[in-house]
Amino acid sequence: MNALSPWAAAVKTLFHGQDLPYRYKEEISGYTVKVHILNNSAWIAITCPKGTQVVLRPAYAPNNHLQTGKIIREENGVVINLSSSIGHYRVNLQFPDRSKPLVRYTTTFTGNAPLLIPFWPRDMVITGPDESDQNPEGTILITQAGTRSGLQYFTLDKPKSGAVLYFQNLTALNDYAQATETSLGSVVGGTWPEIGFALPPTLKEKPIPAHQEFVISDAFLAFNPVNPKGELEQAKQFLNLLADIYLELPKPNTQYHNWPNILTKGLHDLEFSHGCWSHGAEQDYLNAYVADYKTPPELMVQLAVLLPLTDYYDWCKTELPAVKKIKNGLDAFYNKDLKTVVRFLPALANELDGSEEQLKPNVMDSWYLHHPLLNLGRLAIRGDKQGKKLFLDSLGFTVKVAHHFNYEWPVMYNMETLELVKAETQPGKGGEKDVAGLYALVMLHAWQLTGENKYLLEAKRAAKTLQGKGFQLFYQANNTAFSANAMLWLYKETKEQLYLDLAYLCIANIVQNFQLWECNYGYAKDYPTFFAVFPLGDAPYTAAYEEQEVFAAMHNFLLYAEDEEILPSVSLLIPEFLKYILNRAAYYYPPNLPKQMLSDEVKTGQLDHKLWIAIEDIHDGWEKSGTVGQEVYGAGVAFGIVPRHFYRVPGEDFMIYLDYPTADFRYRKGGNVNFKVKGDERLNCRMLILSQNAKPLPIFKVKGHSGEITNIHHKDGYIEYMVTGNQQIKISWS
Repeated sequence: MNALSPWAAAVKTLFHGQDLPYRYKEEISGYTVKVHILNNSAWIAITCPKGTQVVLRPAYAPNNHLQTGKIIREENGVVINLSSSIGHYRVNLQFPDRSKPLVRYTTTFTGNAPLLIPFWPRDMVITGPDESDQNPEGTILITQAGTRSGLQYFTLDKPKSGAVLYFQNLTALNDYAQATETSLGSVVGGTWPEIGFALPPTLKEKPIPAHQEFVISDAFLAFNPVNPKGELEQAKQFLNLLADIYLELPKPNTQYHNWPNILTKGLHDLEFSHGCWSHGAEQDYLNAYVADYKTPPELMVQLAVLLPLTDYYDWCKTELPAVKKIKNGLDAFYNKDLKTVVRFLPALANELDGSEEQLKPNVMDSWYLHHPLLNLGRLAIRGDKQGKKLFLDSLGFTVKVAHHFNYEWPVMYNMETLELVKAETQPGKGGEKDVAGLYALVMLHAWQLTGENKYLLEAKRAAKTLQGKGFQLFYQANNTAFSANAMLWLYKETKEQLYLDLAYLCIANIVQNFQLWECNYGYAKDYPTFFAVFPLGDAPYTAAYEEQEVFAAMHNFLLYAEDEEILPSVSLLIPEFLKYILNRAAYYYPPNLPKQMLSDEVKTGQLDHKLWIAIEDIHDGWEKSGTVGQEVYGAGVAFGIVPRHFYRVPGEDFMIYLDYPTADFRYRKGGNVNFKVKGDERLNCRMLILSQNAKPLPIFKVKGHSGEITNIHHKDGYIEYMVTGNQQIKISWS
């Protein structure tokens, strides 16, 4: 689009071919940064090595004039005080890491009177080099959607001037959102060349209070002078730039949740709550949602709970009645005519009400075939004969479908005829693009089980169709995470760089759907949101089931990566996601939430505030949550967390807990344990030693790469340590 808004046109005129006076200048890694105070705005003009300018507007006084106050030069930047008739501004410009072209500016505002904001211009305009009359060209590859991270990743294409990641730290704006009752969703956006952040307008007639300081912007910009060639290089560059910003980003504290206790309560309610089960075709089956008796049993639901239960059984070696109960009903999902497992229990498929496209007999949502097969394959690899038979008996149909659609799966199709029911998620958006990666992982499990190379070949063919989808590859978070696993597995087998790069593309697609900010307004004051992942590209909420599966898949990704050199940015970001999900996921359980923030109207089934079964959905702070229902198939959250983060020590009455992933956990007789903490050494995690009974804990000595680590907190029942990532830990006791 060639059209410009009046604000963008004014910036172009002001900064093109003008020798403007500046109040501050800095050179950093080949970029020139100047601060100008002109008319009604403060400007930060960043000139790239090829001359393209990224012009930022940290302070703006509509129809007014800014007066410059005290300017304070600091070691890492400058603080500029400004005033106008509407109030006082303070702009703090910083260079957090002078070895990199990384810029941060924070603006605070104190109003002289209550102030309504009907409109606010975006804070970034891209202008061309002084010597050129051509408008600069660029490509916005990622921009904020809903309440995801307030970021934009874009390339400067003409003239080629590299790429930029803009990140607005929305956590800092919570006070503004609370006071004005505005949402921080979709506040970063715009149209080239006028992009970035704009204050949300005060549409509810709730003003900014007078004489109270508010942060109205906290922006980070990470630059790279290289224009990435294609989607695979873009994905890696995006991850690297985000990791650079993440290291400097203020991050919320975490807290320890007693996950074994949550698990015990959840297991009890799963096994004994009537709302979790239905009886049909002479067998008990899990409902998809609590008290959802209308929808026939689904195979995906049964296996989505069975696999985390199996993980937990492998950890505790205690018989779990729910496991046997679920397994008793699995064979009934096999359709002998189609020679495959199906989504809905065939004996009750005639009860589908047809109210939605997928609620009709023989209609298959593409990922709903592959996800159960993936779990059946995982059971088979563990030696489960029932899972192996169902898995192998369904492979022929699965391969037939893949060939029919040429590895490009639609949203829905008819299982009998393979006719399209719904081709695309939205017109022009394509089908379920990440199913090719999910299918590849199913094929790799088939290859592992049978040794037949035709399945490895299928995995390779499917994997290569992920190319060309860029940052639109993501359909559903867990499927994209499984795709990353498949790509890394193929790389380990073939050493072809393409597969490793496709793994990074999958990770980048997941990362762009993170919520890297703490929503702390409205109802969200009662639950954390930092580092949440959204289930779908257009989903308005985060969801327990998809988060649980991304959690498990990211653990597997790091497991596959243990003998490989992977991007440091990926090694940094994934453990942080895992750490924060341990901090957040407890708030999917209704007993941990205030009743008033839960919806009175539920789409499916009912919501029991006392039941330890996760709600599906957590919304923006101004909206109630739990509107979709209480999802039984999300009941595996605790069963996935406990085996991966709590370590039992043979013969001892204590456990070791870390909220980072680890590797090579080894116990040696005589009282010592060794393991490696994953992650980045510049970040840290929490480690606890927990008593499992009322007995006093032994005296421990904990050593890391820098020597002995002392405990920071000692409460009844546990000892707490803070340890950095990427180090070997030795714990000994007497």
